[in-house]
Amino acid sequence: MDKFIIEGGNKLEGEVKIGGFKNAAVAILPACILASGEFKITNLPNIRDIRILCEILRELGADVDFDGSTAIIDTTNIKECVATHEMASKLRASYYLIGAGLARFNYAKASYPGGCEIGRRPIDQHIKGFEALGAKFALDHGLIEVKSDQRLKGTEIYLDVVSVGATINIMMASVMAQGTTIIENAAKEPHVVDLANFLNAMGANIIGAGTDVIKIKGVDELHACEHMVIPDQIEAGTYMIMAAASKGDVLVKNVIPIHLEPVSAKLREMGVEVHEYDDSIRVIGKDELKPVNIKTLVYPGFPTDLQQPMTVLLTRCKGNSMVTETIFENRFGHVNQLNKMGANIRVENRTAVVSGVEKLSGTKLKASDLRAGASLMIAALIAGGKSEIESIYHIERGYENILDKVKGLNGRIEKIRKVAEEV
Repeated sequence: MDKFIIEGGNKLEGEVKIGGFKNAAVAILPACILASGEFKITNLPNIRDIRILCEILRELGADVDFDGSTAIIDTTNIKECVATHEMASKLRASYYLIGAGLARFNYAKASYPGGCEIGRRPIDQHIKGFEALGAKFALDHGLIEVKSDQRLKGTEIYLDVVSVGATINIMMASVMAQGTTIIENAAKEPHVVDLANFLNAMGANIIGAGTDVIKIKGVDELHACEHMVIPDQIEAGTYMIMAAASKGDVLVKNVIPIHLEPVSAKLREMGVEVHEYDDSIRVIGKDELKPVNIKTLVYPGFPTDLQQPMTVLLTRCKGNSMVTETIFENRFGHVNQLNKMGANIRVENRTAVVSGVEKLSGTKLKASDLRAGASLMIAALIAGGKSEIESIYHIERGYENILDKVKGLNGRIEKIRKVAEEV
């Protein structure tokens, strides 16, 4: 029940360093199961999801030493991939254990993915891929069980919908399959590419990651390696939007600018100054902003994970903007909270119409999911008066050290810890 207390009205200024990409890290850590040996994974974000995955690996038999940014993982003693419901149900990325375990042991069991309640997370495309490779699927008391009596066999797999999760899971499952696997209509996100680079460093033979056709030639075995996780484009985009919303001037460091092109383009369209450098982006907010329309799409389109933070920025635009969410059907959980602050947002099915207002007012708020929580932080930072945000564990699931990073940018924010009452 910890909460943030935020006093709005300050322009955010200074520099902020972006950490490792959560969405890449939660795939790379399970992929360590694919080989026996000692891995070194650097630039990991120190967030709850990573700590849970480290604990899951320990439960499976691995020795894991995580210091907050680097993990040394020895998978030598992992003999099977059966994750407990208690641990695996705490995060969405638990399903990556299935692809990795199936490839190495021809058997894996894990719970249905958890994480934020932002809409359905069907795994039918994952199962379709596993079965095409020769595995059998079953549900066992709420746990997903996938197994094969023999070595998986490479094949052609066409994804009916572009799915990052399915692309990653099938890629892991097929790296040691007999023959060649071709994934068509594959996801092209940067973390798909980062995982492919990691697997290739382990000895896999993957080409085409970053395009809609990925080819995986199966190898007999993989080995441990070292890898540095790419910067988190969603964390970077959040701070870019935060800077623009507060009319501030922020240099966002340790980024790959091309990964942020959809965000940079929309900010420029609104009238925000965006300057790109080799590994950083400077964002300078303006007093007056133009309304824009946003439609979330798979990469390289506008990311669904930044739709909620961007909605806050649109409340500052003069006129009406439209936000269309095509990825998750329940990703407007933040709207009622923003309207409590004086925003004028109307939701119809998967579209939100945002009418600009003079200002937002601070109030008591509650985060409903990770990115909704980030949007409420941005709203509180630009609102008049004081805001209290509850359920901040959602925010801390995906944003490393956000309290100190916002403070370092001149944001007036404090964390109030609620001590459990003694019985």
